[in-house]
Amino acid sequence: MELRRRDYHVERPLLNQEQLEELGNRGSATGTWQWRNWFRCSRARAYALLLQYLPVLTWLPQYPVREWLLGDLLSGLSVAIMQLPQGLAYALLAGLPPVFGLYSSFYPVFIYFLFGTSRHISVGTFAVMSVMVGSVTESLAPDEDFLQASNSTVDVAARDARRVQLASALSVLVGLFQVGLGLVHFGFVVTYLSEPLVRGYTTAASVQVFISQLKYVFGLHLSSRSGPLSLIYTALEVCWNLPKTVVNTLVTAVVAGLVLVLVKLLNNKLQKHLPVPLPGELLTLIGATGISYGIGLNEVDVVGRIPAGLVPPVAPSPQLFARLVGNAFAIAVVGFAIAISLGKIFALRHGYRVDSNQELVALGLSNFIGGIFQCFPVSCSMSRSLVQESTGGNTQVAGAISSLFILIIILKLGELFQDLPKAVLAAVIIVNLKGMLMQFTDLCSLWKTNRVDLLIWLVTFVATILLNLDLGLAVAIAFSMLLVVVRIQLPHYSVLGQMPDTDVYRDVAEYSEAREVPGVKIFRSSTTMFFANAELYGDALKQRDTSISINVNTGITNIESNDVEGSNVKVSAENELEDIAAGDQEDAKAPAMSSLKALGLPQPDFHSLILDLGTLSFVDTVCLKSLKNIFRDFREIEVEVYMAACHSPVVSQLEAGHFFDASITKQHLFASVHDAVIFALQHPRSGPVSPALVTKL
Repeated sequence: MELRRRDYHVERPLLNQEQLEELGNRGSATGTWQWRNWFRCSRARAYALLLQYLPVLTWLPQYPVREWLLGDLLSGLSVAIMQLPQGLAYALLAGLPPVFGLYSSFYPVFIYFLFGTSRHISVGTFAVMSVMVGSVTESLAPDEDFLQASNSTVDVAARDARRVQLASALSVLVGLFQVGLGLVHFGFVVTYLSEPLVRGYTTAASVQVFISQLKYVFGLHLSSRSGPLSLIYTALEVCWNLPKTVVNTLVTAVVAGLVLVLVKLLNNKLQKHLPVPLPGELLTLIGATGISYGIGLNEVDVVGRIPAGLVPPVAPSPQLFARLVGNAFAIAVVGFAIAISLGKIFALRHGYRVDSNQELVALGLSNFIGGIFQCFPVSCSMSRSLVQESTGGNTQVAGAISSLFILIIILKLGELFQDLPKAVLAAVIIVNLKGMLMQFTDLCSLWKTNRVDLLIWLVTFVATILLNLDLGLAVAIAFSMLLVVVRIQLPHYSVLGQMPDTDVYRDVAEYSEAREVPGVKIFRSSTTMFFANAELYGDALKQRDTSISINVNTGITNIESNDVEGSNVKVSAENELEDIAAGDQEDAKAPAMSSLKALGLPQPDFHSLILDLGTLSFVDTVCLKSLKNIFRDFREIEVEVYMAACHSPVVSQLEAGHFFDASITKQHLFASVHDAVIFALQHPRSGPVSPALVTKL
């Protein structure tokens, strides 16, 4: 569609910073001393803090029972039906007895009901968290440490007790990290985990989950491995031991997997006609348990004894914290990143707000209290969250109902699943990996849209596969931060020109119709200037000036005339520091000034330089010095310097840094580039040069 031309007429005075402050009656921003409010004590503040950290008191009294209770009830039952098989399976993935997956599906879920702010996420066991816990338990409590001297078999009871102790201590430590970060409002830390990083990491974790379950699918007994390249060694060991496959176990896993896939396809096809999805996982578990109990599957490993009832709270061993602190922090960050990303998706979809700091506190309390009751670290599950939303869930009442249903199973029905084959749980885990494995399609989309993000995805994936989950996350974050630094240090510099008949200025290299204003150079950087790129800023400013090359960062001036009227003036850099000192002495002795023309030097083809500082977000001391050097050095060659488009916080920082003085005033700072251009055209500079330059020549 052709753009319709319209003539607009805007009339206003030119505004430099002084005039802008006078017009807008600018005053110093009143500092809010937030810490003072923290120590105030009153009944109103105590009540506000109670509602802030216990959000259930805010929404539960206003809960519309008639409108929402039925939906939350159906949603809670649907999620609980999924929680049961996934809890049993993911406990196996964490290297723990299956009953501890049920504990982890009860305590944390109910705690989050009290403290969480998301209405739709389903907190509980999750594959990525479980495999991270499994890597810790299997590395610190490997099978080799529990071999019995009499028959060289593994003492399973002692090994499991040790792993439960490790997992519960890990959960307490994860909870402490999350609660501490939430209380100091450190929820923004998750912003350093970009979406490509999180998706690459979870994809690599899903591959680790898949390979870790192959031993249950084929009925193999493999040695425990951890550390770098452990995944590669495990995959090779599975391949070498394939001739030892237990056929009954393989058939059980394949049949269970096919049933689960068919039920999921049926649910997708009949989604509009079913009030709730068919509980394929629960039906598969019940059927497999019945068959195993009725006919007895030979050589097929089963879950074993599932004790009825809850376990008493146990204090974690502080001696374990030093060995778990690194893994705990990684698990805390990953778990929160997954939960807050899903929470914000549902919040945007349903029009409410999720408090990231309170989410940290809620997840932290869920893990901390759960660890005391021998749970392992949890987060939220995407598949269960989608079911909770799609089946009519409106609040975390659905989560509370699902946790109560799991409680009934723990107290009365759990022992019925002791004949459940582990191969079926492995099939449940593998089938539920579909969503994360589908993230491999990110490669195609990122190749087309953003190849830097593609590089982050690939580095994260490869590092996690090769170095394991903890080191892989550290490498991914370090690489992502390195790319940020590289992007800041290598911004796009441009000389701006005016678009025809507008007050809009664009890069003359990109816009063919943009024309430089005669006698005025407008320079712009795509990022802020600070200590890491100030020198690069000066170099780029020097290179964009085709007539005269000036080093504006070190304060050493190097004038090079490029074949102007046959003259070529070069100043040796060896004596420049001495020349500057001599120039300073001459400034004190002889205020008389001489012009470039009188000295026979070529004059630049512009009389004014405008620095577009619209991208400047903060100012440090190096930036202040660089800007002062630019003013000084360009004035020595009879070019006046102006600044434009500074944001108010930047102006305040310039004032605090004593940038403005008798030679650089706020009259050199304009509200917009166009204001600066008009002022520069009205006041062209053609004056004398300093005695320092005379002495130097």
